[in-house]
Amino acid sequence: MSLNRQEPPSRVVVAITGASGVGIGVRMLDLLRQDPGITSHVVISKAGAMTLQQECDLSQSDVEAMADVAHRPSHIGASIASGSTPVAAMLVAPCTVRTLSAIATGVSENLIARAADVCLKEGTPLLLMVRESPLHRGHIAAMDAVAKAGGIIAPPVPAFYTRPSSVNDIIDGLARRALVRVGLTQFRGNQWKGLPADRSNPPALDLSASGPGEGVSRG
Repeated sequence: MSLNRQEPPSRVVVAITGASGVGIGVRMLDLLRQDPGITSHVVISKAGAMTLQQECDLSQSDVEAMADVAHRPSHIGASIASGSTPVAAMLVAPCTVRTLSAIATGVSENLIARAADVCLKEGTPLLLMVRESPLHRGHIAAMDAVAKAGGIIAPPVPAFYTRPSSVNDIIDGLARRALVRVGLTQFRGNQWKGLPADRSNPPALDLSASGPGEGVSRG
């Protein structure tokens, strides 16, 4: 009897919680379905579904249709809740402090927290796009706990040096960098080429658009 050694498509889990920035998770799913070798799984929390409607005019079913497999957060018996199901990576985009705290303490109150806990115990890349500001010491302690357990803390901080021309450009850049960080390098965007070596005469700073009291630094 011969063994079938054909590898199954890589599973990538995207969880969307109720923090602002749900468009990042949507963009991730859009990118993932461009690779036929990836099987995408999505889990959307109740608050995440509300934020999708508010920020993107998308329903939960609209976004679930973008994935190969959709799970409800209450389905704690789903395949991704077990370490016996191989997963290439999991991303929580965006990640609320509540979800962060559940993962940090190992309290698997729903499928998102459980699947994330499985990733940590199995050594699978887990990336949390924690969306909160300002941060108090409790938030920082929870992020530290997840980082010590092997998770990746990646707040959705945009790169303005790329001069994005729209919110969609910012979202695309954040989604791509997160996917690359968990090893999915096929989604890498444009790479920074660096500044010219001669910076002795940098362009003048245009202050004409600044209104009174905006505190533009001239230093």
